[in-house]
Amino acid sequence: MGVDLHTHSYCSDGTQSPADVVASARRAGLDGLALTDHDTTVGWAEAMRAAQEHEILLIPGMEITTLTDDRISVHMLSYLHDPHHEGLARAIRDARSGRMVRARRMAERLSIDFPLTWDDVLNQVADGATVGRPHLADALVAVGAVADRQEAFDRLLFRGSPYYVSQENMHPTTAIRLVREAGGVPVIAHSMASGRGRTVSMEQMEEMIDVGLAGVEVWHRDNPESGRRTLLELARRHGLLVTGSSDYHGAGKPNLIGENTTDLDTVAELMDMASGSPAYGRVQGL
Repeated sequence: MGVDLHTHSYCSDGTQSPADVVASARRAGLDGLALTDHDTTVGWAEAMRAAQEHEILLIPGMEITTLTDDRISVHMLSYLHDPHHEGLARAIRDARSGRMVRARRMAERLSIDFPLTWDDVLNQVADGATVGRPHLADALVAVGAVADRQEAFDRLLFRGSPYYVSQENMHPTTAIRLVREAGGVPVIAHSMASGRGRTVSMEQMEEMIDVGLAGVEVWHRDNPESGRRTLLELARRHGLLVTGSSDYHGAGKPNLIGENTTDLDTVAELMDMASGSPAYGRVQGL
């Protein structure tokens, strides 16, 4: 079945514990998964224990939110980095702090028109989790302002909404350099997902490759077919890893765990590139 290299737990904006995400991957018949919560590694230890229990491969990872000079949001997946690397850890602490400030400002704007408080938002955030717009959405559901997360995003939390607050993030090339310095493997996530907003140019992709981008997430439901072809050609020219994944969030999104996967040969190549942290659990052939 391969390895799903992009999943989330309630340590960021998923709805399951890290152990439950691992168990879901096992039930789906996967060989392995990567836990890639936003701007945090707090779920790694629990996921590692679960991977050993279920005899499934776990690739510890993280999804880093970055921003280009022309303010295009880029999500960078980092695999097998050293979570204690000073430079990367400091940058992630700053990112988490920025997320908290942004969420609070959005909550203040929403509270003018809806019976929403900051405590309502915090009630949706697991201990140590990274705060994001999905927690605002869940809080809006809890107070009866919307029916579900999707309505919250469609009506209130979308980019350009009067309630939306932008966040300052590190540049994609900075993230790539830090991940490499931490012994990790950087792969850009759903980079052709035009339905999410503006996407990066080929010139910007080439810039990322020049500083150490290792791979591209091609097989993702939000990449259109034309975008996949573009990414496959880019990967062929530059010898990049080609990955597939679900971007699973439990009940937080319709994405199904294992709906896209990465083959074991590519996973083995990714593991060989890394020097920051080991993989956990086991899978035949790796």
